[in-house]
Amino acid sequence: MYEEDELVLLSALQHFVFCKRQCALIHVEQAWSENLLTAEGRIMHEKADSGNYESRGDVRIEYGLPMRSLRLGLSAKADVVEFHRSSAGTWQPFPVEYKHGKPKADNCDKVQLCAQAICLEEMLGVEIASGALFYGQTRRREDVVFDRKLRMETEDIALKVHELIGSKITPKQEYSKKCNNCSLIELCMPKVCGKRASAKEYLAKAVAELSRE
Repeated sequence: MYEEDELVLLSALQHFVFCKRQCALIHVEQAWSENLLTAEGRIMHEKADSGNYESRGDVRIEYGLPMRSLRLGLSAKADVVEFHRSSAGTWQPFPVEYKHGKPKADNCDKVQLCAQAICLEEMLGVEIASGALFYGQTRRREDVVFDRKLRMETEDIALKVHELIGSKITPKQEYSKKCNNCSLIELCMPKVCGKRASAKEYLAKAVAELSRE
Protein backbone atom coordinates (compact mmCIF):
# COMPACT_ATOMS: atom_id res chain seq x y z
CA MET A 1 0.00 0.00 0.00
CA TYR A 2 1.24 3.46 -0.93
CA GLU A 3 0.91 6.63 1.15
CA GLU A 4 -1.03 9.65 -0.12
CA ASP A 5 2.13 11.57 -0.98
CA GLU A 6 3.42 8.63 -3.04
CA LEU A 7 0.50 8.59 -5.48
CA VAL A 8 1.30 9.30 -9.13
CA LEU A 9 -1.05 10.41 -11.88
CA LEU A 10 -2.85 7.47 -13.41
CA SER A 11 -2.23 8.88 -16.90
CA ALA A 12 1.46 8.02 -16.40
CA LEU A 13 0.57 4.40 -17.19
CA GLN A 14 -0.67 5.36 -20.65
CA HIS A 15 2.43 7.48 -21.23
CA PHE A 16 4.70 4.61 -20.07
CA VAL A 17 3.19 2.05 -22.46
CA PHE A 18 3.34 4.54 -25.33
CA CYS A 19 6.93 5.60 -24.58
CA LYS A 20 8.99 5.29 -21.40
CA ARG A 21 10.94 8.44 -22.27
CA GLN A 22 7.74 10.43 -22.76
CA CYS A 23 6.55 9.22 -19.35
CA ALA A 24 9.77 10.41 -17.71
CA LEU A 25 9.78 13.75 -19.51
CA ILE A 26 6.25 14.47 -18.27
CA HIS A 27 6.29 12.93 -14.80
CA VAL A 28 9.94 13.31 -13.81
CA GLU A 29 11.11 16.42 -15.66
CA GLN A 30 7.62 18.05 -15.63
CA ALA A 31 7.91 18.86 -19.34
CA TRP A 32 4.88 19.46 -21.52
CA SER A 33 4.24 20.87 -24.97
CA GLU A 34 0.95 21.12 -26.82
CA ASN A 35 0.38 20.30 -30.48
CA LEU A 36 -2.74 19.93 -32.60
CA LEU A 37 -3.49 16.46 -31.27
CA THR A 38 -3.19 17.41 -27.59
CA ALA A 39 -5.23 20.60 -28.19
CA GLU A 40 -8.01 18.54 -29.77
CA GLY A 41 -7.86 16.16 -26.84
CA ARG A 42 -8.03 19.01 -24.32
CA ILE A 43 -11.12 20.46 -26.00
CA MET A 44 -12.71 17.01 -26.10
CA HIS A 45 -12.13 16.57 -22.35
CA GLU A 46 -13.58 19.95 -21.28
CA LYS A 47 -17.03 18.53 -20.48
CA ALA A 48 -15.55 15.40 -18.96
CA ASP A 49 -13.51 17.52 -16.53
CA SER A 50 -16.47 19.65 -15.46
CA GLY A 51 -17.37 17.64 -12.35
CA ASN A 52 -21.06 17.73 -13.31
CA TYR A 53 -23.49 14.84 -13.65
CA GLU A 54 -26.64 13.94 -15.53
CA SER A 55 -29.23 11.17 -15.47
CA ARG A 56 -30.68 9.25 -18.40
CA GLY A 57 -33.25 6.76 -17.23
CA ASP A 58 -31.42 3.97 -15.42
CA VAL A 59 -28.00 5.52 -16.11
CA ARG A 60 -26.39 8.25 -14.02
CA ILE A 61 -23.35 9.87 -15.64
CA GLU A 62 -20.63 11.44 -13.48
CA TYR A 63 -18.02 13.73 -15.08
CA GLY A 64 -14.58 14.38 -13.62
CA LEU A 65 -14.97 11.92 -10.75
CA PRO A 66 -11.86 11.88 -8.47
CA MET A 67 -10.43 8.42 -7.88
CA ARG A 68 -7.42 6.71 -6.36
CA SER A 69 -5.87 3.36 -5.56
CA LEU A 70 -3.56 3.10 -2.57
CA ARG A 71 -2.69 -0.45 -3.64
CA LEU A 72 -1.38 0.66 -7.05
CA GLY A 73 -0.34 4.14 -5.88
CA LEU A 74 -2.45 6.02 -8.43
CA SER A 75 -4.75 9.04 -8.45
CA ALA A 76 -6.85 10.49 -11.24
CA LYS A 77 -9.94 12.32 -12.31
CA ALA A 78 -12.05 10.06 -14.53
CA ASP A 79 -13.43 11.43 -17.79
CA VAL A 80 -16.80 9.72 -17.38
CA VAL A 81 -18.16 7.07 -15.06
CA GLU A 82 -21.60 5.73 -15.91
CA PHE A 83 -23.56 4.13 -13.08
CA HIS A 84 -26.06 1.61 -14.44
CA ARG A 85 -29.00 0.67 -12.22
CA SER A 86 -29.51 -3.08 -12.00
CA SER A 87 -32.79 -4.93 -11.56
CA ALA A 88 -31.92 -5.23 -7.85
CA GLY A 89 -31.70 -1.44 -7.56
CA THR A 90 -27.91 -1.28 -7.13
CA TRP A 91 -25.67 0.95 -9.24
CA GLN A 92 -22.87 -0.65 -11.26
CA PRO A 93 -19.98 1.64 -12.30
CA PHE A 94 -18.83 1.60 -15.94
CA PRO A 95 -15.77 3.80 -16.69
CA VAL A 96 -15.53 5.54 -20.08
CA GLU A 97 -12.30 7.19 -21.26
CA TYR A 98 -12.38 9.73 -24.09
CA LYS A 99 -9.57 9.76 -26.68
CA HIS A 100 -9.32 12.23 -29.56
CA GLY A 101 -7.70 9.85 -32.07
CA LYS A 102 -8.40 6.28 -33.07
CA PRO A 103 -7.79 2.83 -31.51
CA LYS A 104 -4.08 2.09 -31.04
CA ALA A 105 -2.03 -0.98 -31.83
CA ASP A 106 -0.72 -1.25 -28.27
CA ASN A 107 -2.59 -1.49 -24.96
CA CYS A 108 -1.78 1.99 -23.62
CA ASP A 109 -5.41 3.19 -23.59
CA LYS A 110 -6.76 -0.13 -22.28
CA VAL A 111 -4.25 -0.14 -19.43
CA GLN A 112 -5.28 3.40 -18.46
CA LEU A 113 -8.96 2.42 -18.44
CA CYS A 114 -8.31 -0.79 -16.50
CA ALA A 115 -6.42 1.21 -13.86
CA GLN A 116 -9.48 3.44 -13.49
CA ALA A 117 -11.64 0.37 -12.93
CA ILE A 118 -9.23 -0.91 -10.26
CA CYS A 119 -9.42 2.48 -8.51
CA LEU A 120 -13.22 2.38 -8.52
CA GLU A 121 -13.26 -1.21 -7.27
CA GLU A 122 -11.01 -0.28 -4.36
CA MET A 123 -13.03 2.84 -3.50
CA LEU A 124 -16.53 1.37 -3.88
CA GLY A 125 -15.99 -2.27 -2.94
CA VAL A 126 -17.43 -3.61 -6.19
CA GLU A 127 -16.24 -5.70 -9.13
CA ILE A 128 -16.16 -4.05 -12.56
CA ALA A 129 -16.13 -6.39 -15.53
CA SER A 130 -15.77 -3.88 -18.36
CA GLY A 131 -15.63 -0.27 -19.52
CA ALA A 132 -15.31 1.58 -22.81
CA LEU A 133 -12.96 3.80 -24.82
CA PHE A 134 -14.58 6.50 -26.96
CA TYR A 135 -12.46 7.70 -29.89
CA GLY A 136 -13.12 11.12 -31.38
CA GLN A 137 -11.79 10.24 -34.83
CA THR A 138 -14.07 7.25 -35.31
CA ARG A 139 -16.89 8.59 -33.10
CA ARG A 140 -17.37 5.10 -31.74
CA ARG A 141 -17.01 3.27 -28.47
CA GLU A 142 -14.73 0.30 -28.08
CA ASP A 143 -15.71 -2.01 -25.23
CA VAL A 144 -12.86 -3.22 -23.02
CA VAL A 145 -13.12 -6.35 -20.86
CA PHE A 146 -11.02 -6.22 -17.70
CA ASP A 147 -9.83 -9.81 -17.82
CA ARG A 148 -7.02 -11.33 -15.77
CA LYS A 149 -4.38 -10.72 -18.45
CA LEU A 150 -5.16 -6.98 -18.75
CA ARG A 151 -5.35 -6.58 -14.97
CA MET A 152 -1.95 -8.24 -14.49
CA GLU A 153 -0.44 -6.04 -17.22
CA THR A 154 -1.93 -2.94 -15.59
CA GLU A 155 -0.56 -3.81 -12.14
CA ASP A 156 2.87 -4.56 -13.63
CA ILE A 157 2.93 -1.22 -15.50
CA ALA A 158 1.89 0.65 -12.33
CA LEU A 159 4.85 -0.87 -10.47
CA LYS A 160 7.27 -0.03 -13.31
CA VAL A 161 5.98 3.57 -13.45
CA HIS A 162 6.71 4.02 -9.75
CA GLU A 163 10.20 2.58 -10.29
CA LEU A 164 10.84 4.92 -13.24
CA ILE A 165 9.63 8.03 -11.43
CA GLY A 166 11.47 7.00 -8.26
CA SER A 167 14.73 6.58 -10.18
CA LYS A 168 14.48 10.16 -11.54
CA ILE A 169 16.28 8.90 -14.65
CA THR A 170 14.95 9.75 -18.10
CA PRO A 171 15.54 6.96 -20.65
CA LYS A 172 17.54 7.76 -23.79
CA GLN A 173 15.87 8.66 -27.07
CA GLU A 174 14.92 6.00 -29.57
CA TYR A 175 13.17 7.19 -32.72
CA SER A 176 10.16 5.40 -34.21
CA LYS A 177 7.22 6.45 -36.39
CA LYS A 178 5.00 7.16 -33.37
CA CYS A 179 7.41 9.96 -32.37
CA ASN A 180 5.91 12.12 -35.16
CA ASN A 181 2.60 12.32 -33.28
CA CYS A 182 4.17 13.12 -29.90
CA SER A 183 3.80 16.70 -28.65
CA LEU A 184 7.22 16.42 -26.99
CA ILE A 185 9.18 15.63 -30.15
CA GLU A 186 10.89 19.06 -30.19
CA LEU A 187 11.97 18.62 -26.57
CA CYS A 188 12.91 14.98 -26.96
CA MET A 189 14.75 15.33 -30.32
CA PRO A 190 14.79 11.56 -30.98
CA LYS A 191 16.34 11.89 -34.45
CA VAL A 192 19.22 14.01 -33.14
CA CYS A 193 20.16 12.16 -29.97
CA GLY A 194 18.61 8.73 -30.38
CA LYS A 195 20.38 5.45 -30.96
CA ARG A 196 19.97 5.79 -34.70
CA ALA A 197 21.70 9.13 -34.90
CA SER A 198 24.62 10.00 -32.64
CA ALA A 199 25.71 13.61 -32.06
CA LYS A 200 28.87 12.90 -34.11
CA GLU A 201 26.81 11.64 -37.05
CA TYR A 202 24.46 14.60 -36.78
CA LEU A 203 27.32 17.12 -36.84
CA ALA A 204 29.00 15.36 -39.76
CA LYS A 205 25.75 15.47 -41.70
CA ALA A 206 25.24 19.16 -40.89
CA VAL A 207 28.80 20.02 -42.05
CA ALA A 208 28.27 18.07 -45.28
CA GLU A 209 25.04 19.94 -46.01
CA LEU A 210 26.76 23.31 -45.39
CA SER A 211 29.60 22.32 -47.71
CA ARG A 212 27.17 21.55 -50.52
CA GLU A 213 25.55 24.95 -50.08
